[in-house]
Amino acid sequence: MEDILRPIYQERASQLNTLGILLVEKKQRSSQTTDSFDAILLMIVKEADQPVYTKHYSYDDKKAAMHIITEPQLQEWILLGSNRKVFEWLHHSKILFDRNEYVANLKKELEEFPFHGRKIKMGLEFAKLIRRYVDGKALFENKQYLDAYNYVVHSLHHLARLAIIENGLHPELTVWQQVKQIEPEIYKLYVELVVSEETLEQRLELLFLASEFLIHSRTNIGSSHLIDVLSKKEHWMFSEIMSEPELMPYSVDMSVLLEYLIEKHLLEIVNVETKGQGVFHRCYRVSQKLS
Repeated sequence: MEDILRPIYQERASQLNTLGILLVEKKQRSSQTTDSFDAILLMIVKEADQPVYTKHYSYDDKKAAMHIITEPQLQEWILLGSNRKVFEWLHHSKILFDRNEYVANLKKELEEFPFHGRKIKMGLEFAKLIRRYVDGKALFENKQYLDAYNYVVHSLHHLARLAIIENGLHPELTVWQQVKQIEPEIYKLYVELVVSEETLEQRLELLFLASEFLIHSRTNIGSSHLIDVLSKKEHWMFSEIMSEPELMPYSVDMSVLLEYLIEKHLLEIVNVETKGQGVFHRCYRVSQKLS
């Protein structure tokens, strides 16, 4: 397959904009990694008009996909974990071209998973976990059990990913296989939710109780990145938090996360006077107990 695709990637290898070219070949008859293609050609470039550009090719009875991805887009996927396939591609790929060892250094960094990078990713997973858990519990209390079930499945998934990152690993596509070995307690919860013969209401009730303990035990590490950033100032308006570059990836989950951390006494409310009598700006600061 490499020989067949060589004419496609050779020209781009000579361009200064190209940082690396990788090849991922299908190893099994049914492969999630390559999206059912026989090969994935991944090209990383410094910049482009589109952050992602894809072409499909066929040769005899085989098919291949070429993805041209900008470096900023790749870094965003790695930080947010929003495209887990890219971790599989980087891990299982053969390097066809590597400018100044860019790809080799990237692979090494992913394997070593620096602690600062882990703290950010744990923070983002924790924020998603809290959002799904809080929304799911509200639906459960309103007896919307099927919708609550959907949220609980997602919250367990984020809890599983958080546990994997905490152990210094990147979550793979087969998250539950990883969790079964690393955190069997979370895996058992998931199995209990899916296959138990109890009524849906009983399953959810038990799960919320168990999840509360597991979430509580990870609150400090899950909120560590956010607390570090908020410690840089005396207090923050919500708009300041949302526009802080390092916190922007938290996005829509930030508001619920702040309320949860206030409830757990890790953050405090600071009321700052406005021009309106009796009306205050609701600001946030790290709890004085943590200072």
